Amino acid sequence: MRLKPPSPKGHFLLGHLPEFSADTLAFMLKMREYGDIVALRFGPFPAYVLNHPDVIHDVLVTNADKYHKSSVTKNVLEPVLGNGIFTSDGEFWRRQRKLVQPSFHTKRIGAYADIITSYAERILDTWQPGARLAVDDEMTHLTMRIISKTLFDAEVASDVDLIGEAISIVLKNTDDRFNQVPTIPYWVPNRINRQLRTNIAKLDTLIQRFIDERRTSGEDKGDLLSMLLAAQDDDGSVMTDKQVRDEALTLFGAGHETTAVALTWTWYLLSQHPEVEAKLHEELAQVLAGRTPTLDDLPGLKYTEMVIKESMRLYPPAWGTTREVIAETQLREYPLKKRDTVFINIYGMHRDERFFPDPLTFDPERFSPEREKSIPKHAYIPFGNGPRICVGNAFAMMEAKLVLATVAQRFRLTLAPGQMVEPQRMFTLRPKYGMDMIVHARDTYVPVETELAAAGD
Repeated sequence: MRLKPPSPKGHFLLGHLPEFSADTLAFMLKMREYGDIVALRFGPFPAYVLNHPDVIHDVLVTNADKYHKSSVTKNVLEPVLGNGIFTSDGEFWRRQRKLVQPSFHTKRIGAYADIITSYAERILDTWQPGARLAVDDEMTHLTMRIISKTLFDAEVASDVDLIGEAISIVLKNTDDRFNQVPTIPYWVPNRINRQLRTNIAKLDTLIQRFIDERRTSGEDKGDLLSMLLAAQDDDGSVMTDKQVRDEALTLFGAGHETTAVALTWTWYLLSQHPEVEAKLHEELAQVLAGRTPTLDDLPGLKYTEMVIKESMRLYPPAWGTTREVIAETQLREYPLKKRDTVFINIYGMHRDERFFPDPLTFDPERFSPEREKSIPKHAYIPFGNGPRICVGNAFAMMEAKLVLATVAQRFRLTLAPGQMVEPQRMFTLRPKYGMDMIVHARDTYVPVETELAAAGD
């Protein structure tokens, strides 16, 4: 008899699908009670939830070649992202990853620091003290403009707005398709698929225009598109227009959504923890003294980085990921069959007291140089792990730190009256009811003692 991991009781026909669908995040937290590996069933389909860094490391790193992206992920995302590095596998993925990776070398992304801060300053110039803002929308708008500039060198407002509108609809449709069980094929002409096709066509037309213009001019504008077009394999071959399109759209989608979500949760957490906010302001005052941060300032903004890391521990934008077994293998004492699905429980692991004492407390000091060493290896993976770790993780961290430092010098944000806060499992971990906050002007030079005293009133 095939040895199986422990499993919670499920529905006779539907298995664990009803409970998973009703409240996915609560379900994933509950799964930790059953062990490091938990067997589930979604209708007739077996799946396994992984709750421990060691078994997750086995799948993502040690035996990564025995797992591919899941069929569900590919079915949902391939119409949008094509065969880019997020959806492809095998030798083709290795080739594409090798071609895309140089675009994110430290020297290359360092050139984007001034773009990030200048765009942040632009959006701050539109904020008015006392105003109620949808901060989740503001962060999305900001990161979308930043990636439009760094990826396509797109400055024309009409182009950026067209990309933004189309991407927003595509992301919403993608979320809807992920929530379909079973997933409705892309060729079925229902409302969601019709909207997807319309907006994917808009993006394809615009991106192809960028590619045609760049190929014609041969100009290196210093953006990611230039790098993609110039990238050469060992045999001297370059990407086709279709491959460039797929990678560009992959980078665009991932390059703004996850960072916007991380920043949104960071503003919320700071609003609930004035002592952390005051310490952040103290560091900004000491390091920057009111001036706009630069790339050279980042090594000195250690607490700023700790705040971002702790925010992504509690609210990881990529709250989980799946893999599909491509050949029979073993995970601890349990045999896995071809086509079995494993679910990496990032959200649950990040909130597990075995790895993070007092896990629900927002404590950036966990990531101080001294204490970070005590975090069990592989227990903190907001960008994934192994050969498929997020290719843009360094860019995302640089962007988040620079935006946080730029905004926090000029404004404080408090939660708007009546605003409900609840994380929702979608393609990323978003606030279910949005994130409306009140803008408050801030004097960079207010002493930290004054802010702490005010916070206690």
